[in-house]
Amino acid sequence: MTPQPYKISVPQEKIDNLKTKLGLASFPDELDSSAWDLGVPLADMKRLTKAWEKWDWRQAEERLNKVPQYHTSIKVDGFDELNIHFIWQKSETKNAIPLLFVHGWPGSFIEALPILNLLAKPGGPAFQIVAPSLPNYGFSEGPKKRGFALAQYAETCHKLMLSLGYNEYVTQGGDWGFWVTRAISALYPEHCKASHINMILARRPTWSKNPLLALQHAVLPYSQRDKAGFDRSAWFSKEGYGYNLAQSTKPQTLAYALNDSPVALLAWIYEKLHDWTDNMPWSDEEILTWVSIYQFSRMGPGAAHRIYYETMHTKSGPGKITTADLGGYISGVKLGMAYNPKELAVFPKTWCRTLGPVVYEAENDSGGHFYATEKPEWLARDLRAMFGKGGGAYGVVKKGSGYDDDARAKL
Repeated sequence: MTPQPYKISVPQEKIDNLKTKLGLASFPDELDSSAWDLGVPLADMKRLTKAWEKWDWRQAEERLNKVPQYHTSIKVDGFDELNIHFIWQKSETKNAIPLLFVHGWPGSFIEALPILNLLAKPGGPAFQIVAPSLPNYGFSEGPKKRGFALAQYAETCHKLMLSLGYNEYVTQGGDWGFWVTRAISALYPEHCKASHINMILARRPTWSKNPLLALQHAVLPYSQRDKAGFDRSAWFSKEGYGYNLAQSTKPQTLAYALNDSPVALLAWIYEKLHDWTDNMPWSDEEILTWVSIYQFSRMGPGAAHRIYYETMHTKSGPGKITTADLGGYISGVKLGMAYNPKELAVFPKTWCRTLGPVVYEAENDSGGHFYATEKPEWLARDLRAMFGKGGGAYGVVKKGSGYDDDARAKL
């Protein structure tokens, strides 16, 4: 199927049903002196529920439809064809670099919106940006049978890029985007030439696998930033990881609540928008657009959790790939990293450099989990520095220098 233009058009019946449910919402009580450590405060939930009931989705839909969107069919081995929705922001620059942007949960394709114009504009390097809705997310179709895990998400994204004529490309991702782009690097290194990540999950370097990094780790004391990172990681593991256990063990049970109750969905996602960012000043418009993408998603909001179950229950074997497989050094694909202090897990550089041939690093003083949304200018800075003239990944894509001129010949 040749990619076809796509316009978001939610049936009015779904919008009316949402408003009816929001108008009939009932709320629990809360303890005296309740705060965010217990979950979303009651006053915030009541205010946002009322705002959502009055909010005009059609205006948000109109804004989203100004972004170039498409859909196409992708055949994943062992599964039926999936209709995949994606943003395709083309650049005027002749040799723009094909960039695959992969979102995670509770994000969606809209995470890419703030960086589109920043990266597509000439002046170099420029990018052709492809930002799909992952299967089971947004306006993409999802598989009807079990076993669709990291290898299949990677295959979907890779085949999408090939179908658009990009035999070589680069990637950017955080959250599930971290794992999916890592899987792409491992499975398709002849096509994926470099990757930038902003959620960096890594292990302590070992003498057997990373002797130089292990030596640095042994002789250099942890910095104050490293210690703060360990504190942040410990907080998330102790106080913020419960959602993951639920979604990776009983996604179907959770889906009943989130599919039927928009208030439950709002609370489930809004908590993460608050806790996972670095004092991000979310507007109601941003929150409600973000959550509505799930509310009106093609497969329903509960389907997005299936990646957790399938990934956590995948065992190594032919045609399969696990998080353990992706936790080590992946050679041949150049790597860029952004270190944000309010990421969910923050580890020392000596740990993170065990993941691959690092050619770019940015150590930011602020920023959280949703890098493209919170700090779009910084992400654009990272990618332009990494892939620009003099950058560690400059010229990795043939016929894709990022510049109109044949800059490589002039260096």
